[in-house]
Amino acid sequence: MVADNPHGAMFRVITPNRHSRVTYAELFFDLVFVFAVTQVSHALLHHFTLIGAVHVAVLFLAVWWVWVFTAWVTNWLNPELTPVRLLLFAMMLGGLVLSTSIPTAFEGRGLWFAIAYAAMQVGRTAFWLFATPPHRTAVRHNAIRILVWLSVSAVFWILGGLAHHEARLWFWIAALAIEYISPAARFWVPGLGFSSVEAWAVEGGHMAERCALFVIIALGEAVIVNGATFAALEWTAANILAFVSALVGAIAMWWVYFHKGAEAGAEWISKSAESGRLARLAYTYLHLPIVAGIILTAVSDELVLKHPAGHSDMRTIVSTIGGPLIFLIGTILFKLAIRGFLQLSHGIGILLLLALSWFASDVSPLWLSVATTMILILVAVWESVSLGTEQ
Repeated sequence: MVADNPHGAMFRVITPNRHSRVTYAELFFDLVFVFAVTQVSHALLHHFTLIGAVHVAVLFLAVWWVWVFTAWVTNWLNPELTPVRLLLFAMMLGGLVLSTSIPTAFEGRGLWFAIAYAAMQVGRTAFWLFATPPHRTAVRHNAIRILVWLSVSAVFWILGGLAHHEARLWFWIAALAIEYISPAARFWVPGLGFSSVEAWAVEGGHMAERCALFVIIALGEAVIVNGATFAALEWTAANILAFVSALVGAIAMWWVYFHKGAEAGAEWISKSAESGRLARLAYTYLHLPIVAGIILTAVSDELVLKHPAGHSDMRTIVSTIGGPLIFLIGTILFKLAIRGFLQLSHGIGILLLLALSWFASDVSPLWLSVATTMILILVAVWESVSLGTEQ
């Protein structure tokens, strides 16, 4: 629950088996990332080459990381208090600069992207450090550890922003490597050592809901792309079927994630004695491929809607099959982390998508989209029936 804690100033009071609601300030902050996700999908659509995909992957990893780190901090701090709200509003400004820089981040606006990203990561962590009362030594040490790691990565972000072409890419890959390794390395720094698992306790229900809302953001972006593209086209039978297939596919993805998985994850992490460890694995790392798969599927939706007939080219095959494939890989690993076993339905779905890829070039984009949607429906129905039978 969220409370005014005289011993923790701006900190939440974390109570086992209680679920703090997501605040309106957090939801308002998330609006910036609706725009960021749209920018990422459009960047991939317009730069769908091998090097373009690498560039977009770097940008997406940055967007996800700055959002999920903010979710961690607002899990500990109380967003109902004015200073924390002002932090989120300042982060929104940085997020808008970050998002608007995405299309040309590897061209003219690289330095803007780097400055916005580094300022958000370092500034938010510095705020957390200064908001922590002196007597909360373990929390302050954690904040210092994270601030050190993010400050080191910020140097590489800025150097990349100042560099050009391949040098920029390598600087930014190094920056991401530092940041993505840091939680697994428990933010070790000289003098302070490793962070303890006990120090990372989170309000599990709140963390689960925050990440579920980001999945909604990604699904919402897919629906927006689908609707906006369809509205601009002549409504032929092929386009209508492609539109329906895309929408049903998004619904199936929602069903696969939310019908059983999201609720089970929230319940499990709320009861876990090691909520921090589970949040790091299941929500910080394993939600990344879930969101990435949805974004890639949104790219497929636009490609198929615009060109439903003929043979599927490589862009269409990679996005139409790759999106659901990455999504199912993410969900099967997420549910393994929270349930302790692999979902057979998801495994079969993954195998069917891989089998479909063997002859995808001989299938039209429209029917390739219909086939992947049917596979997602199969996974959703299978899981619902099998888990319903177990209950």
